Amino acid sequence: MEELFEPLSTRKLELPNRLVMAPMTRSRADDGGKVTGLTVEYYRQRASAGLIVSEATQPSVRGQGYVWTPGLHTDDQVKAWRSVTDAVHAEGGRIFVQLMHAGRVGHPVLYPDGGLPVAPSPIASGGRISTPDGMLDHPVPRELTPDEIAETVQDFADAARNAIEAGFDGVELHGANGYLIQQFLADGSNHRSDAYGGTIENRIRFAVETARAVADAIGGARLGFRVSPGGGNENGVFESDTNELYSALLASLAPLDLAYLHVLEVGDRATIRHVRAEWPGTLILNPHPTREAFPSRPEHGAEALREGVADAVAFGELWLANPDLPARIRAGGPYNKADSATFYGGDHNGYTDYPVLK
Repeated sequence: MEELFEPLSTRKLELPNRLVMAPMTRSRADDGGKVTGLTVEYYRQRASAGLIVSEATQPSVRGQGYVWTPGLHTDDQVKAWRSVTDAVHAEGGRIFVQLMHAGRVGHPVLYPDGGLPVAPSPIASGGRISTPDGMLDHPVPRELTPDEIAETVQDFADAARNAIEAGFDGVELHGANGYLIQQFLADGSNHRSDAYGGTIENRIRFAVETARAVADAIGGARLGFRVSPGGGNENGVFESDTNELYSALLASLAPLDLAYLHVLEVGDRATIRHVRAEWPGTLILNPHPTREAFPSRPEHGAEALREGVADAVAFGELWLANPDLPARIRAGGPYNKADSATFYGGDHNGYTDYPVLK
């Protein structure tokens, strides 16, 4: 496993190892979208990662998709996140925040005005949201107008500035898993006939404009971008032209000279090889070489590094249950088993109480 512990030194990133903590929603923010002292401890415990990418964080009120998720669009939220970044930095760690607009994967119960979620087209996800009052169907979203698209791009840029004010080392834009950016990318969820829909050139426009606005706000060196090409119809999003779509997207993102591209693999190594060939910069891979390789294991990461399809590897569930993951990999285990009943919501149980090696 020595590949996992080699430093990564690029013009954009200086990481002491190649073990990245993937973003994982834990739904433990307060009702104002502020992280709490528990969240400070959670990330502090995991500061031995080469890089932490935080849980998905909404850039605006309408960007929220789940209960008890944090934001970066109010002064109080910025102040709360500063406690997290200070704690991680005090332990010698590095942390990016993932900014995510959920788009149609939302519900009126999340918004003070009770309005509909928004999306590129009025097509429901087909999914449901878990709330304190039970499971609710995602409604048909309201289609964003061109002016609202511009406002949403600005929301991302403003939230990125807030992230730097909160002490984050950078920002990752969530363009994967069927959320708003990927809803624009995919022809299954984007049926627009204007400049943001139809052709591949038009469907990548929102993603590229958002990345450019954030890079202009904080610098490309502080910006990563996450994608999930051919991502298995997650949240009802389907792409019929994956290779062509992502070739065009990556070609348009490359001139921004981003810190990295973060790719979620979903059992299709051929697609990852295609992305690796198309992307000129640093590539972080969340490795799942087969459909059975969930959750991913350290050996999957070491294999990806040896194969040359990644410069660093991200793990999710392993980090969730093993705050001292690098030490456990070096020791050959054992690994704590994640408790799925405590993944979302709750208190310290299944959050900050996983034991470390003696």
